[in-house]
Amino acid sequence: MRQAAFDGRGSCIRWTEAEGEGPARVYVHGLGAASTVYHAHIAARPELAGRRSLFVDLPGHGISDRPADFGYTLEDHADALAAALDAAGVRGAEIVGHSMGGAVAIVLAHRRGDLVSRLVVAEGNLDPYPPTRAGSSGISAYEEADFVTGGGHARVLEKVGPTWAATMRIADPLGLHRTACGLARGTEPTMRRMLEELPVERVYLQGELSGELPGAAALTAAGVKVVRVPGAGHNIMFDAPAAFAAAVRG
Repeated sequence: MRQAAFDGRGSCIRWTEAEGEGPARVYVHGLGAASTVYHAHIAARPELAGRRSLFVDLPGHGISDRPADFGYTLEDHADALAAALDAAGVRGAEIVGHSMGGAVAIVLAHRRGDLVSRLVVAEGNLDPYPPTRAGSSGISAYEEADFVTGGGHARVLEKVGPTWAATMRIADPLGLHRTACGLARGTEPTMRRMLEELPVERVYLQGELSGELPGAAALTAAGVKVVRVPGAGHNIMFDAPAAFAAAVRG
């Protein structure tokens, strides 16, 4: 495990790392998740083994710190991720981001192009969402106090499936809520616009069971390789690990 300060007050973002050749691959989890849980089995596959791999937990999630005075916007998370990569001596990495982590990866590439050479975004959020839809969990529909101390966190844990609940229950409720609100709010320009304009190789994975990807034609026209994964839902790395690994490998 390694760590780097990210907020000027000593709070640390942490990651686990597997040694290997470069360029590094950096795996970034979704809302309420943890990177090793969702991606270690992918990085260990024979077609991907041997590469330096970092499994980063964003602030408020997993093994990273959870400061109460942190904003937890997508930009904040991207800057914390940049601090981790700077401390790790990473440049020109392949970033693999799932769901909210895909949105963070896009913002990172927009803000710190020196850190990113390639993006693989798995069902990443590209547009602002109404609060009841953000993360498909309804977290941001709650007022902060109601979610953190009024029972909202427990109600959401009962609502989501057991896989998501297993990692969400160890995420900080305050950080989780603020992150969900930041995800619903989105960025300016939008994550979609950033992705369309980034000057790096970009792959977007959409699970077949999640339906059609809005704006797929425009993404393709902008040079994004859009891959529809048969038989997969939102968690493509669990539903179709071979297809997920193939997209990461390129």
